[in-house]
Amino acid sequence: MNDNDVQKQIQQMVRFIRQEAEEKANEISVSAEEEFNIEKLQLVEAEKKKIRQEYERKEKQVQIQKKIEYSMQLNASRIKVLQAQDDLVNSMKESASKELLRVSGHHHNYRELLKELIVQSLLRLKEPALLMRCRKDDVHHVHHVLHSAKEEYTEKDGVHTPEVIVDSIHLPPAPSHHDTHGLSCSGGVVLASRDGKIVFENTLDSRLDVAFRKKLPQIRKQLFGSVAA
Repeated sequence: MNDNDVQKQIQQMVRFIRQEAEEKANEISVSAEEEFNIEKLQLVEAEKKKIRQEYERKEKQVQIQKKIEYSMQLNASRIKVLQAQDDLVNSMKESASKELLRVSGHHHNYRELLKELIVQSLLRLKEPALLMRCRKDDVHHVHHVLHSAKEEYTEKDGVHTPEVIVDSIHLPPAPSHHDTHGLSCSGGVVLASRDGKIVFENTLDSRLDVAFRKKLPQIRKQLFGSVAA
């Protein structure tokens, strides 16, 4: 074999090796591109999943916030309704309180009322000796009916006539426009045992409070319906 044949054989071997190398390089390139595309697709899907989860989380937060805001607005509306109802009921009580001021203006009727309040108080306490307190303006009315009130009590209860002392300390006067927040009394009496341990408040204001509390469910039902009551 001469040199030319040797060179040809070497060149053929080189071409063969180069061809194999190029084919192997192409295979590696194709495989790498496939792996890259797969990994890229996986990364894209993972990012999409994260984005969907983040969107769902934020959407859930928005829904929760909407529910909270709706609940707050609903509660605020209910509070306003309840406040308006209370204001209306309280205005009715204030109107009734103003009407009480007229009671003592009718002297004859008021004296009869005082007598009934005294008899009722005596029957409630059933004490042989009592201290009675009234408004300063009512002292003369009380003295006018006290004797007949004690007699009526004695007849009803069948006991000895009790000793009743009208206290020199008086109940507060009727409410005035000059002092709307001060202590006041629209009329009536307060009786207590001589030792002060038993007290029965039988003023017009206290009776209004009792009647108001007793009738409040019925008042609310008539004004606002069974749900509000």
